[in-house]
Amino acid sequence: MKKCLIVDDSSTIRRIVRGMVEGFGFSCDEAENGALALEYCRRQDADVIMLDWNMPVMTGIEFITALAAEKGASMPPIIFCTTETDMSFIQRALGAGAADYIMKPFEKSMLRGKFEGLGLVMPEEVML
Repeated sequence: MKKCLIVDDSSTIRRIVRGMVEGFGFSCDEAENGALALEYCRRQDADVIMLDWNMPVMTGIEFITALAAEKGASMPPIIFCTTETDMSFIQRALGAGAADYIMKPFEKSMLRGKFEGLGLVMPEEVML
């Protein structure tokens, strides 16, 4: 079973995202900040990481920078979850190594589209 690491300081957001991602057939683990997520990634692998931008202790961008320095090309795809609408934030995240981003709030269908785009799940069949 594929594994997703959900990194967000809000337990409510982690619970909501977990419900969506488990619906795609993934198991999920959680971390409440980038420092805990980095420790997790040192101990085990994830197939994808859902990452918040603004968190205490270690922000999302600090996490990506640290993980990229440690894992390089073997870093799993990271989907940044943000409320930031300034394109400079998004460009910074993508430049640091994020594979994609999604704006909060988002729906399950939007998230599934991101997973499909990254080849993490097969596209759902179109019902005619």
